[in-house]
Amino acid sequence: MGKSSNTTLVILAFFAIYVIWGSTYLLNKIAVLELPPFMLASFRFVTAGLLIFGLARLMGIPITITKKQFLNTILAGFLFLSFGNGVVVWALRFVDSGFAALEISAQPLIILLMMWILQGKKIQPTSLIGVFFGVVGIYLLVSQKQIITKEGSVLGMIMIFACMISWAYASIFVAKADLPSNYFVNTGYQMFTGGIMLALMSVGFGEEWSSPLTWSRNVQWAMILLVVFGSIVAFTSFNYLLKRVSPEKVATSTYVNPIVALILGWYFLEEEITEQSILAAAILLTGVYFINTKKKIAIFERFKR
Repeated sequence: MGKSSNTTLVILAFFAIYVIWGSTYLLNKIAVLELPPFMLASFRFVTAGLLIFGLARLMGIPITITKKQFLNTILAGFLFLSFGNGVVVWALRFVDSGFAALEISAQPLIILLMMWILQGKKIQPTSLIGVFFGVVGIYLLVSQKQIITKEGSVLGMIMIFACMISWAYASIFVAKADLPSNYFVNTGYQMFTGGIMLALMSVGFGEEWSSPLTWSRNVQWAMILLVVFGSIVAFTSFNYLLKRVSPEKVATSTYVNPIVALILGWYFLEEEITEQSILAAAILLTGVYFINTKKKIAIFERFKR
């Protein structure tokens, strides 16, 4: 595959994790208002995993993997999906969809610190500037009284933070781990195993399961979009990017997702967007620029002379 083709794939993959994933907060919020959270997440990921295996078979892609690869996909599936996503869905019962996405936008900072602690990777000055903008933006967003005074919001915030740590560690792990070389198959195993573990969590918490035929039309559509685009398309793109670019650049999606989530939550669920939220969103996007751009090197070279 040529360089231009790879560049196009990277751009499309970033679009998927920026925009499509940004919409999943709204879709999960719609569904979790009617369905138990772990049952909802389990149904989504098991269905997506089975569809991926079916598509792989139709396309003649072998799905056989080694024992080590299988164990690694189980671990990644738990960190990313069973805990990292399932508990976020649970927390959406207590916080707005836009707020959840906004809190998670602190993830690049956690990944940078984890890479520094676990791998000894030096944190570049401009990455720190990007993180600074991100933290300022997050502070402006979460310091609004109308957001943090809602019942259960503090518990939701704490659990989402735990998910961020899980997701960040998984991002670093996947970048180096022995996983299926085909990104589609890799996603399938993570989805299926993560979904099975979510089903066990659902049973453990005594959730009541129901047939999709009994769900409301809105929830049925939300689930279809979550399975096809939020799971298969976006998560495959995510796994692809983790092998192509650095984890902290992939994590910049958590800066853009809140913007998409805020707009969709406001439009469809009438979640409030204040002037302070708009200002914070602009600052967050500035942080994305500083973490992602390569032009930053030239700026600092001038100061070294």
